[in-house]
Amino acid sequence: MNAPLRRAGVVILVLFGLLFANLNWVQAYKADDYRTNDYNRRVVVAQYERPRGVIEAGGQGVATNKVTDDALKYLRVYPRKEVYAPVLGYRPVGLAATGIENAENDFLSGESDKLFADRVKDMFTGNNTGGGNVLLTLNTKAQETAWKELNNNERGVDKGAAIAIDPRTGAVQAMVSMPSFDPNPLVSHDEKAAAAAYNKLNKDPDQPLLNRSTAETKPPGSVFKVIISAAALQNGYTTETEIEAGREYRESGAVIRNSEDEVCPGSRIDLKDALTTSCNTGFARLGVTLGRDKVIDTAKAFGFQDDQLTVGNLEGSGLPVAMSDTGKIANPDGGVDKGALAQSSLGQRDVRMTPLQGALIAATVANDGKQMRPYLVQKLTSPDLRTIYSADPKTLRTPINSQVAGDLKEMMVSVVQNGTGRRARISGMEVGGKTGTAQNAEGADPHGWFIGFAFNDKGEAVSAVCVMLENVPGGHASAEAARIAGLIMKAAAGRGGD
Repeated sequence: MNAPLRRAGVVILVLFGLLFANLNWVQAYKADDYRTNDYNRRVVVAQYERPRGVIEAGGQGVATNKVTDDALKYLRVYPRKEVYAPVLGYRPVGLAATGIENAENDFLSGESDKLFADRVKDMFTGNNTGGGNVLLTLNTKAQETAWKELNNNERGVDKGAAIAIDPRTGAVQAMVSMPSFDPNPLVSHDEKAAAAAYNKLNKDPDQPLLNRSTAETKPPGSVFKVIISAAALQNGYTTETEIEAGREYRESGAVIRNSEDEVCPGSRIDLKDALTTSCNTGFARLGVTLGRDKVIDTAKAFGFQDDQLTVGNLEGSGLPVAMSDTGKIANPDGGVDKGALAQSSLGQRDVRMTPLQGALIAATVANDGKQMRPYLVQKLTSPDLRTIYSADPKTLRTPINSQVAGDLKEMMVSVVQNGTGRRARISGMEVGGKTGTAQNAEGADPHGWFIGFAFNDKGEAVSAVCVMLENVPGGHASAEAARIAGLIMKAAAGRGGD
């Protein structure tokens, strides 16, 4: 055989060898990836051969299925549309899910190891048992109230969020984001129509796909004074300790004034009255006196700087939570920027917070200083309704002791009884809270915040809430947030009708 033929033969053998190796690689190592890839149409069809598990809230199916006559047998349906969308998310054809639909996808689809016995049984019976069911913690009255009041607020605000949790357990009672979206068009079996619906929502400047309760941070304004109060109480102050105040305070170029001339005009005010009246000059001076490290450390103890938190299943994943942040409060050389510290002590400058973090602050005070890990999944049940998982509440952190919590509770109750949070009052219940009016973009209306808690007539902490309204016109931005918060807590306590 001449040299050219030998070379050609060697090349052919090498090519056959590579082809053989590739086939073995695909069959031995990549077959499962290709088989389960969402772009594999046979996989997509197979996923819709059995019904996806139901997601329930308060005994109502908020994510269900209906039988179709097309190639994909079951269509996902969201009966309450926008009301629960930020929590549920959606499960589109052939693409990734979002929200609880994503966090509990394996269980809802029936592919979880927790449902292995059901799949084995199907092998012998020939049945196509559906996926497992997810029971949420949401209180339907609180959720519906939050949705209704937020979207029909008295100030005409079109962006905001509300979240309520049980301080004793961390169970999320309500989670609403405004504006929201209807998930039904996004799960249409007409994939072109679904893509068009998604693109329209994704390009909307109002960001309806964004869950503002967990995924967006805003300056919290005077709500942050609860953190400064906690820092003071942990460092030798009492509710009766007098702090410096006055009509104006200048620090390193920052000029701090009170919201109105009649607020703490005197040179000194006690800590309880300072929170009750939301004295800006007093808290700015107090933050500077305490120092940057105590302010940042106290905020961190409550959950600021935590970028790992999710809200869903206590033993698994959930909705990601954006990190609340105090900012560095530093000059370019790393030294303390006292002007920034004064402003940060009022929840301004670089301080940013999620509504969830606000609810956790209020819940911690109401729960004697213990902060429970928030969660949305109460139970997982098999297709035949056997309980597979039931939430066991877990302590997330303990930022303050019971004495400090008790003092803060007294101060926050005074805010609602005698101060800026009067609109959150609930007849027959003890309510505490803190308002916040946060300046943001130059020329824009401020954000209105309220965090608070409610105790029933048995002395039990039944709800903690945060309401945030973006760019509230007309002054007293936090008053409407306080009103809405009171109604949500009332509904969560089962007092919606009285």
